[in-house]
Amino acid sequence: MKYRPGFPADGFATLAEAQDWVQQFTEWYNHEHRHSALRYVTPSQRHNGEAKGILAQRREVFEAAKQRHPERWSGDIRKLSLPDVVHLNPERDPVLQAAGF
Repeated sequence: MKYRPGFPADGFATLAEAQDWVQQFTEWYNHEHRHSALRYVTPSQRHNGEAKGILAQRREVFEAAKQRHPERWSGDIRKLSLPDVVHLNPERDPVLQAAGF
């Protein structure tokens, strides 16, 4: 969170100020921020089941664009399937480390 633009460089003046900032950050992170690991859907869209429909619609748009202008495409359209597991810090995940990842 401290690397997010808007994080106060000098800290928070009060506990209430910190709580308010974290609440706003959490709202943004879960409902507005589109994550690359989630194929640019929000965590909220992933958890409430909307992501599959959004990605299916994107696939249709990409496929139609590829059919209209095949010269612009050197290969397949981008990957639009959701990963089974997403980790916040995979390099630090002890389960992944134990499995040799």
